[in-house]
Amino acid sequence: MGINSCAGYVPYIRLDRKVISEIWGRHSLGGERSVANNDEDAITMAVEVSRNCLRGQVAGQVDGLFFATTTAPYQEKMNASLIAVATDLKREITTTDFAHSLRAGTGALKAAFDSVKSGSMKNVLVVASDCRVGYPRSDQEQTFGDGAGAIMVGSENLLATFEGGYSICNEMMDVWRNPGDTFVRTWEGRFILSEGYMNHMKEVVLGLLKKYNLAPKDISKAILPAPDMRSHKNLVGQLGFDIKTQVQDPLLSKVGHCGSAHSLLMLAGALEDASPGDTLLLANYADGADAMLFRVTEEIKREKNQRRVEDYLEEKTLLSSYARFLSYKGLVETAPGEPFRLMPSATATWRDQRSILRCHGSKCRECGNVTFPIQRVCYHCDSKDVFDEFPISYMEGEVFTFTLDSLAGRSDDPMVVQTIVELGEEKIRFYGVMTDCDPSEVDVGMPVSLTFRRIYDGAGMHNYFWKCRPVRRGGDA
Repeated sequence: MGINSCAGYVPYIRLDRKVISEIWGRHSLGGERSVANNDEDAITMAVEVSRNCLRGQVAGQVDGLFFATTTAPYQEKMNASLIAVATDLKREITTTDFAHSLRAGTGALKAAFDSVKSGSMKNVLVVASDCRVGYPRSDQEQTFGDGAGAIMVGSENLLATFEGGYSICNEMMDVWRNPGDTFVRTWEGRFILSEGYMNHMKEVVLGLLKKYNLAPKDISKAILPAPDMRSHKNLVGQLGFDIKTQVQDPLLSKVGHCGSAHSLLMLAGALEDASPGDTLLLANYADGADAMLFRVTEEIKREKNQRRVEDYLEEKTLLSSYARFLSYKGLVETAPGEPFRLMPSATATWRDQRSILRCHGSKCRECGNVTFPIQRVCYHCDSKDVFDEFPISYMEGEVFTFTLDSLAGRSDDPMVVQTIVELGEEKIRFYGVMTDCDPSEVDVGMPVSLTFRRIYDGAGMHNYFWKCRPVRRGGDA
C-alpha cells in the first residue's frame, strides 16, 4: 500500500510581492506568489491536478475521489462529485469532501490509505486545492498562494510505500474563518508560531521518529510546510535536519502557502526528485499535526507522463497590477461582458453534462466522423442515434482560427480570444475561449490543449465549461 502516482498544479499567473508592498507602503516579504486566474477556483484547479495525476493511468480503475479544501465553491453540495465527472471518472465511484482545516489534505490522504488497506477500495485519488484570501496589508496577503496537489493511493506499481503515521490533536484559536468571512482571521503572531506551529510540528515529527526507531539522519527528505521562511528554517534547525540536503523546498518564495493543498503539492515535488530507497517524512500542522513516513521504491525510475511541479514553476506570467489581483480574488466587483449576462440552467447542465462537464463528443458508427458536442444526427452522413461517445478533453490540437473580441470580456480582462481549434488526428472542431494567454501572441497553428474553467455565475450557481490554452513545456510556448 502506498502511492502509485502524484502531481501538482500551480496557476500560470504570479504576483511579485513588491507590487503588494508598494501599495501599502510596507516591506516586501520577497519573491512572488501564485494567483488563480479569474476563471479558476478550488474546483477547476482540482480538476487540473487530477487530470495531470491520471496521465498514463487507467481512469476506470479509480474507486474513490477524496477532495480536500478550505475554499470550496459550494458549501452545501458535494464538490468532489463535480471534480470526478469533469475528470471523466466512472459513475461507480465513492466521492467525499474533506473541509474546514489546513490538515484536510493529509486527513484525506490518511483516509485513503485506510480505505485501501481495508480492501473497501483499490485505488483512491486524493486531491487538495485552495485559494485563500488574506486581509489587505497583512502578511498573509503576501504569503498565501493558490495551488493544488494530487496523490493516487493504491497497492500496485507503487512509487513509494506508506510506512506509517503519527497524529496529535490540539484545540487553539490561531488561524480560522467563520461562516460568511472572506478573509482568514489570525491571533497574535508569536502565539501562533511558538505555541501552535513550532511546538506541534516538533512533537509530531519527533513522535513519528520515536515510533519507528529513526533518527533525523535516517530521513532523506523532510517535507515540512510552513507559514513563512523564518519559521521553516527554525523548525528545521530544532529538529536536526540538514537544510541543504535533507529538506524539501517549501515553495514559499515561488508560490506561497497553498492552504490544505500545500502538503500534497510539496510531497509531489519531493517524489519527482526522489531515488529508490529514499525515506520521506511529511508533516502538516493545523489544530494539531499529522506526520507520515514513506519509502521510495524502484518504480520511481519508470517513465512518467505527469507534468512536473518544476514545469509549472517555470511557466508563468506576472500580474501587472494590484487592482487586477483584487478583482481576480473577487474583492472588487467587475462588470461582466455582454455574453455573460445570462442565467445558467441546472436542468440543461444535468441533461448535457456528458458534453459540458465530461467533454465528450460523438463518433458516428457509420462513417467514423467525430463531432463536439454530442450530436444525435451525424453532420457527415445524416445517420441518427448511431454513435459512440468520444472523450476529447485530453487531446491536444492547434488553433484553426480566432478573433480578438474586446466587447465580451470582464472589465478587468476585456480582451477575449474567441477560438476554434482542431483537436487530434480526427481534426475535431472545438469552439471556445482561450485562457492563460497573451492575446497579442495568439496565432493560427498555435498548439493548444483543453482546460476546465469557471465561465460565469448566476442564480447562485457556478457555471463551468472547457476552454483552450497554449501548450507550454517549462515556460516555452
